[in-house]
Amino acid sequence: MKGWIRSIMGLSRNDACWCGSGKKYKKCHADFDERLSEIKFRRDLGQMRPPRKIINNKEDIRKIKESAVINDAVLDLMAEMIKPGIDTVSLDDAAKNYIESHGAIPACLNFEGFPKNICVSVNDVVCHGIPSKNTILKEGDIVNVDVTTNLNGYFADASRMYIVGGKTTPEAQRLVDTTKEIMEVGIAAIRPWGWVGDIGAACKKRTKEAGYSVVTALGGHGVGKAFHLEPYVAHYADKNTGMLLVPGMVLTVEPMINQGDYHVDVDKKDGWTVRTHDGSLSAQWEKTVLITETGTEILAK
Repeated sequence: MKGWIRSIMGLSRNDACWCGSGKKYKKCHADFDERLSEIKFRRDLGQMRPPRKIINNKEDIRKIKESAVINDAVLDLMAEMIKPGIDTVSLDDAAKNYIESHGAIPACLNFEGFPKNICVSVNDVVCHGIPSKNTILKEGDIVNVDVTTNLNGYFADASRMYIVGGKTTPEAQRLVDTTKEIMEVGIAAIRPWGWVGDIGAACKKRTKEAGYSVVTALGGHGVGKAFHLEPYVAHYADKNTGMLLVPGMVLTVEPMINQGDYHVDVDKKDGWTVRTHDGSLSAQWEKTVLITETGTEILAK
């Protein structure tokens, strides 16, 4: 078997490992590659092996964590700032200033043409809400703030929900709380050497039990050495499907949950703002998750 790995990987066991750790292959990913070679992938379930480029070594993970510290602090800052009467550009300006003052870059700015530094999505806006001086938060609004930070080429991505004024309707509060629970259920479904579809299957089950719908047009993604990487993380999927999840992968779990049906519309004027088709409320929570040898570790929250 080891000879098979050597011929496939183009490495001897004393060569430097392909992951960039600087360690010898035999001390790093040789056993990993051997285990991977033994897995039988079922094409009918869309099962596939992860590309090497999305598997992070310890130094990569350390740098993602450094980016995550800044990202989490921005979301903490938003909790202090969000109150009735504030406009969402003020939130955007504060996020930009904080990120840049810590030597990092707000990754959303100019990403595929996005015009602001963070996404602020209010009530029926599912995601990609563009901060505006004309969007004034009012008592009882539910707000998602999505922040992605690029520190020295390493990215961390997370979002949280906020209740403007601290109190909203029981129906809106339940949506916000249940959506967070759905995210946590999805994260709990992650197993090293499991499948990405396990995440979506868990989210789908809990959403159905709660009487809500999962947005199927959008999902999570790999993150770390780039803003968006493989795999695509659907939050409405079947178990044992999709890409194999292995130690060293980093991805986001970020279910978007609607009170009404799952259909969404993209604003034709700005090309970004995604709203529920039926005008119902939507909520989203997101964390950046590392897959470890024994489970998971939350990097950005």
